Amino acid sequence: MEIAWFDRHDAALEPVLGGKNTSLGIMTMAGLPVPPGFAVTAGAYRRALSDTGVDVDLARMVGDLDVSDSAALGRVATQARETITGTPLPQWLVEEIDAAYATLSERCGRADLPVAVRSSATCEDQPDASFAGEHDTYLWVRSADGVREHLVRCWASLYTDRAICYRRQMHYGEDGAAMSVGIQQMVMPRTSGVAFTLNPLNGDRSQVAIDASWGLGEAVVSGSVTPDNFLVDKVMGDITSRVISDKTVEHVLDGADHVVEREVEEERRTAPSLSDEEVRAVAALARRAEKHYGRPQDVEWAIDPALPADASVVLLQSRPETVWSRRKSAVAEASADTFSSIVHNLLHPSGTPSVHLH
Repeated sequence: MEIAWFDRHDAALEPVLGGKNTSLGIMTMAGLPVPPGFAVTAGAYRRALSDTGVDVDLARMVGDLDVSDSAALGRVATQARETITGTPLPQWLVEEIDAAYATLSERCGRADLPVAVRSSATCEDQPDASFAGEHDTYLWVRSADGVREHLVRCWASLYTDRAICYRRQMHYGEDGAAMSVGIQQMVMPRTSGVAFTLNPLNGDRSQVAIDASWGLGEAVVSGSVTPDNFLVDKVMGDITSRVISDKTVEHVLDGADHVVEREVEEERRTAPSLSDEEVRAVAALARRAEKHYGRPQDVEWAIDPALPADASVVLLQSRPETVWSRRKSAVAEASADTFSSIVHNLLHPSGTPSVHLH
């Protein structure tokens, strides 16, 4: 089986789940409020590409590519994506995906359950690199046909210009590039956004920083809207800063199951997208994720009005915070080097000057 359910997470499968799906499985098993779903493993990706011969074609295309040649990069990336999306899935994988999607729909009590189809590359969300935004996510996908179509698109997003360049920059070999894909029950949030369990402006770990806006979180992530911003004191739970923005657009569902960007009505544009109680609930959820992982987190969350008020905040993703973690690591390395130098000079006080005596 190449299907891994979030609520039956097996740590042994983590190398083929990628950062995102591993996190969803761990959080589900920890009792955090994660919408249900399953992952199609990177093993399925590798096996399917091997069965169809696409892996050989991709290796030939990308192996000797000079990524500094932008024209060649664009041409090869397009060809690679078209090769993946133009190759039918093997029948064994079609059957496994269709069966898993039918089971998820049955569990959630809705035929043709709307789902999010999310990329989870095997090198994503590592402590030394974050591939956030490099690979594709598709929202409000219905039907087994739709799930399979968008799964293949997620696979293909391994070969965008940016993704190829980023792997080279971070020294991840093409041989190790593989894609797991998460299939997760869709929520239709009134408000959504991100939360950092430290202040991203100064690295202060005593605060939770929350960005929030109306509708789906893509408006916040893509930068198409300036979100409301809140700072919450971790110890006291007090909201220490509150900046309410003019939120001009939101991403919502239209009548044809498409996510669209639309203008926000005048009366909601400058209204807070979260109540104080909801701000504290989001902060508390982010802290639970940080406590579970034992390090600062970058959390995606949503408020689903269809859920009971005391359980309306759901956790969509949690990944390690990278910016301040990298800085802390760099400072620690520099301090260690300085300390080593001081110790060396104390132990060998005449060593360095003797070089200059001649």
